[in-house]
Amino acid sequence: MPIVPYPWHQTQWRDLLQRKASLPHALLFRGREGIGKLDFVRKLAQSLACENPGADGAACGECQGCRWFAAGAHPDYRELLPEALRPANAEGAATGDRKPSQQISVEEVRALHDFINLTSHQTGGKTIVFYPAETLNVNAANALLKSLEEPPSNTRFMLIAHRPGYLPATVISRCQQVMLPTPPVPVAEQWLREQGISEPALSLAQTGNAPLAALALDDGSFWTQRRSLLGGLAAPGMDAFALAEQVREFPIPRLLGWLQRWTYDLLSAKSAGCVRYNPDFEKPLNLLATRLRAVDIARFHRTLVRQQRSVHHPLNARLYIEQLLFSYTALLRGEDLTDSYAR
Repeated sequence: MPIVPYPWHQTQWRDLLQRKASLPHALLFRGREGIGKLDFVRKLAQSLACENPGADGAACGECQGCRWFAAGAHPDYRELLPEALRPANAEGAATGDRKPSQQISVEEVRALHDFINLTSHQTGGKTIVFYPAETLNVNAANALLKSLEEPPSNTRFMLIAHRPGYLPATVISRCQQVMLPTPPVPVAEQWLREQGISEPALSLAQTGNAPLAALALDDGSFWTQRRSLLGGLAAPGMDAFALAEQVREFPIPRLLGWLQRWTYDLLSAKSAGCVRYNPDFEKPLNLLATRLRAVDIARFHRTLVRQQRSVHHPLNARLYIEQLLFSYTALLRGEDLTDSYAR
């Protein structure tokens, strides 16, 4: 069976397959997290390596190369992901009590040297994928830059980025960029219904219309935890200390994301009279927005966004959560908010 990407990426798929014989040595795929970029790139790499591609250039799904891809063992293909994103049984996954790394290290990039310099097993050449590329630490990005500046023969580099602005400009400048779009809402909703999701509109609202991320929310703990936090944020006379105690075991990246979306909706309700991410809390959001100044909401929201880079390794998780929620109560009281809040 021929390999195809998600329906909302068909245009980019056809374009790349039509010119696959002349693709550059480095491609940077960018777009919202949760729309299927990694799946797209894997299928593109498979199509480049396929021994018997279809008339459109897509992988056949049946040849030896495609069988290797299906088994995750193609000898001409490598993926570099942070430990935290690797399956527990994958090579290089974290073991024991050590916290898995959120970055791609320079040692991992340098370890590609032998792979790059080996002769490829098949005529399609070798492909190396970095996902997400913005998790390359500074030294790793510099090590990769050397290969991008002096590309080895018959080797392609495919970088996938949710936040390409976090990549060094020198790396970006040596890649041809491919924008993978977020699907139209009706298309995403229909696809989620086909996957058995009962409330696709609310799931999509939570993820900024990212259907794969919305599909991953089909998890009881996500919705239960979300109701606990947002119910606390919306409660009259919110008690920050009590709420912090209630949510202290919640994953911090998830909690920060909810708070970011909540403040975005507060600002949207204040300035435009509508909410984007939390339509099921529209009434309390509108009520809160009437009491706040837009400039204060915007300042606090920007502070939360800046926390994204450090959210995976706060020095004290419980204190971090308390500071976030005390900062939010300061916003509600109309106090002067500075960057010292939510640090």
